[in-house]
Amino acid sequence: MAQVKIYGNRSVWGERRAQVSDAVHAALVGAWQLPEGKRFHRFLLLDDGDLVAPRSEAYLVIEILCFTGRTAAAKRALVRAMYDDVAPALGLAEDDLEVVVVESPRENWGIRGRSADELELDYRVDV
Repeated sequence: MAQVKIYGNRSVWGERRAQVSDAVHAALVGAWQLPEGKRFHRFLLLDDGDLVAPRSEAYLVIEILCFTGRTAAAKRALVRAMYDDVAPALGLAEDDLEVVVVESPRENWGIRGRSADELELDYRVDV
């Protein structure tokens, strides 16, 4: 499981949600072998002035909340994909993209009426 939160300025990214979602999901599918249909993205777009950072107006923060179990190599591969594929696809400079991977044990998730550690997954987490 991976839940993605995408923070940015509404004036820049509001009309580009589909493009951002497609690029980020392609990176997750490629680097972590997530199934194509496992897309859970939340856009938290802010009004101008509500995202304060020494970056351009296009600054984008992508936070990936996921089950624990992925290797350091898999996390590095995802970060590389974000900068090698996602940033260029969106026309972002490296300074205007930040990626954070936040891991949480499966027993901390509730999905389909039970704890996620009780679910049988149709994809691997230990990539």
